[in-house]
Amino acid sequence: MPKQQDVSQDDLKKRLTEEEYHVTQEKGTEAPFSGAFWNSKEKGMYHCVVCGEPLFSSETKFDSGTGWPSFTSAHGEHQVARSDDLSHGMQRIEVTCKNCGAHLGHVFPDGPGPTGERYCINSCSLKFQQ
Repeated sequence: MPKQQDVSQDDLKKRLTEEEYHVTQEKGTEAPFSGAFWNSKEKGMYHCVVCGEPLFSSETKFDSGTGWPSFTSAHGEHQVARSDDLSHGMQRIEVTCKNCGAHLGHVFPDGPGPTGERYCINSCSLKFQQ
């Protein structure tokens, strides 16, 4: 798939659902316990819904009780980018797809071992492949 900068916003609006577009392109957040993957136990790989890049393995997925898919690590740290997010009166670290820049969610320092991190990711920013 082409990188996001190679695809027009009109093309993305046609290809993605309204919620996928809002979350990945406008830094939205889906409601907790509403996404397709928050409680999924299937084995496989979670890919970026925009560009198809592999991002998270089911091997690192855990139940955080938050209502969003949570992972202890990315598939490869070179797959995701981190940046400060000071929106909504909070200080968080935003996680985006390094390949296309799609907003995925946030990472927090309150996860289980071995990393101690919790990648809190919107289901609609992901597609799953077994």
